[in-house]
Amino acid sequence: MNDLYIRELRFDSERFAAASLPPQDKYLRSLDILSRLDTLELTAPITFLTGENGSGKSTLIEAIAVACGYNAEGGSRSYSFSTRQSSSSLYEYLTIVRSTRRPRDGYFLRAESFYNAASYLEELDAIPAAAPPLTDGYGGRPLHEMSHGESFLALMNHRFHGDGLYILDEPESALSAKSQLAAITLLSRLANEGSQFIISTHSPILLGCPNSRIYELRDGRLCPTPYRETASYRLTRQFLEDTERMVKYLTE
Repeated sequence: MNDLYIRELRFDSERFAAASLPPQDKYLRSLDILSRLDTLELTAPITFLTGENGSGKSTLIEAIAVACGYNAEGGSRSYSFSTRQSSSSLYEYLTIVRSTRRPRDGYFLRAESFYNAASYLEELDAIPAAAPPLTDGYGGRPLHEMSHGESFLALMNHRFHGDGLYILDEPESALSAKSQLAAITLLSRLANEGSQFIISTHSPILLGCPNSRIYELRDGRLCPTPYRETASYRLTRQFLEDTERMVKYLTE
């Protein structure tokens, strides 16, 4: 039996199609995936969503996170801040099918708004309290005193634990190739310790993580795809194996 925290995602496409969306959500109609999405079964500790820019990965990841109770700009379930109303209403049409297990911890890492989440953390620590500073749970060093990549790794190394539910939107955006390899080690260890991850990524490195299942968004569908058949892997391999020819073709 699947003992993951989230077993399945169900999208009410009929209700979505009939809905009168607010003006800021009209772009959702242009996402082919939403006209064909029905049920997405989660069968591995790490689920990857990958695909071209504009295919809807981040939009879907955000909807999953909000439907699970996380703040749209990132953070834990207790985070309550908003710097700009940019989240869509897509989460209203998602049903999260959970198991009887409940995560002890959780976090939504949204790369483009992680700066805002780090600022909110500092604001909370500025409030006088008897408890230790929240920054201690991130390694003890303020996130804004680190580089973008260092802060991502500090979050993952110190804030993520076993038996947690973690939703990550393009975490590779701040990570070097070496740091992505370190992230694979961490993701694999936490998955073995009972954590579940749902991750959107373009990274051919992260996609190679064990204990994972990859869904590639193509032709308006979420297609289960073996690692070496993903576009990210194939294009990267082709480029690295024949860089000069590829560059000449692209520039001439």
